[in-house]
Amino acid sequence: MIKFENVSKVYPENFVALDNVNLTIESGEFVSVVGQSGAGKSTLLKLISAEEQPSEGVVYFNERPLSSIKKRLLPYFRRNIGTVFQDFKLLPKKTVFENVAYALEVFGETNENIAEKVPEILDIVGMTDKMEKYPHQLSGGEKQKISLARALVCNPQVILADEPSGNLDPDSTWDITQLLLKINGLGTTIVLATHNKEMVDKIEKRVIRLENGKIVSDEIKGRY
Repeated sequence: MIKFENVSKVYPENFVALDNVNLTIESGEFVSVVGQSGAGKSTLLKLISAEEQPSEGVVYFNERPLSSIKKRLLPYFRRNIGTVFQDFKLLPKKTVFENVAYALEVFGETNENIAEKVPEILDIVGMTDKMEKYPHQLSGGEKQKISLARALVCNPQVILADEPSGNLDPDSTWDITQLLLKINGLGTTIVLATHNKEMVDKIEKRVIRLENGKIVSDEIKGRY
């Protein structure tokens, strides 16, 4: 599904974020990308979502080079990808229902479809009872569950989770870990970027380790 072919990413002042990365992620995989801050984890996710373009090499999604997608068509491509962030990025003046619905409204879904899909997704993440709450009324763990629901509601092929446990306590981190495994069990590919050792070790799936922009290990049932 996702392929990196000799991919490097160099930012201004010659900061090398990724250095000649070769990588394939199959449909339905759960991959944890680990490494210290600055190792290149977030850059790798940004290249998958075409938020950034490689300085060298090619990134493929379903065998299509992302560089071939015209800029005006990128929003349609990104429907295939749901993204979860460390800081949640919820809209503060919208309810839980409205935050999740917004992802559908952007793509012109009918009110009827929105009314049907949003409760279904909130049920998957166990948040139907918070539907009318606002973000400031939620705990960090609850906010991250809503962020996951929003990422899921367009039925993406891939979820990119960038340090999703960064602002969470251990109990909430475990809840999010279980949810990601549940979503993966439903067939969605998960790419998780994290430096949370406990989270990665509990997942017991493929682990790719980055150091200074290079892949230094890639284990099928790895540990941090």
